[in-house]
Amino acid sequence: MVKKIRSRLFLMALVSLLVAPLSWSGSSPIPPGEAGAKAVLEKSPRHHEWVSIGAPGSDTKLSTFIAYPERKDKAPVVIVIHEVYGLTDWVRAVADQLAGDGFIAIAPDLLSGKGPGGGGTDAFASRDDVVKAVRDLSPSQVVAMLDAVKGYGMGLPAASPKFATVGFCWGGAQSFYYATVQPGLGAAVVYYGTSPASEALGGIHAPVLGLYGEDDARVTTTVEPAAEKMKELGKGYVTHLYKGAGHGFLRAQDERSGANLEASRQAWPATIEFLKKYVE
Repeated sequence: MVKKIRSRLFLMALVSLLVAPLSWSGSSPIPPGEAGAKAVLEKSPRHHEWVSIGAPGSDTKLSTFIAYPERKDKAPVVIVIHEVYGLTDWVRAVADQLAGDGFIAIAPDLLSGKGPGGGGTDAFASRDDVVKAVRDLSPSQVVAMLDAVKGYGMGLPAASPKFATVGFCWGGAQSFYYATVQPGLGAAVVYYGTSPASEALGGIHAPVLGLYGEDDARVTTTVEPAAEKMKELGKGYVTHLYKGAGHGFLRAQDERSGANLEASRQAWPATIEFLKKYVE
């Protein structure tokens, strides 16, 4: 009997040694690239829902995708600000992964009501039309919509008192700008978005994380002036520049001979660590 117990304990110890490296590897899931986004959403075990959020001064309601984490306690809210391409499956897949990392992720379609027939992103005939419509949005319009989403998100029963923004491309610039006008923001993450004008940075109260591709000079030339001003003002601004990566690297992971994928594998864990530090 004693020998059987010892043998069983030995086998359990051996199995734990074999399995442990898999869980200790430090790797964690990242959002899919654009091509795999729809399949990931279809297979996701997490709860998703669509809601309509009223924005002040407008009869239009924002069509908004929400992904919920599976956890016992209340979760911080992260507003996901879409690219210049509008609210796509890829943006929704990013929200889904944020939920997998423990956050309530809310991704509004900021083109709600602005498409043909009063529709949103999906109503436009082409991506070029979407890009033009997004670029026509004024900063005040965007802020009003994000404030409405923030109000809805913070009112969810499962939400904790803290919230953050994560934005990509055009949305990255909006994430950074929103930090200059929303004093309640807990953290802002900027994926390859241009920086606000230096005179606006004084309004920032939240720490900012900037994630940029090395081969994206249109954006990266705005980073150093912002970093210098943020340092002068005593505000938190952490930046990462990924070698060989281009603009939109998290979405276009299969481009640039692996550089975009490697950037994504580094940037996403940095994002989650940053959010957990400041809004968890």
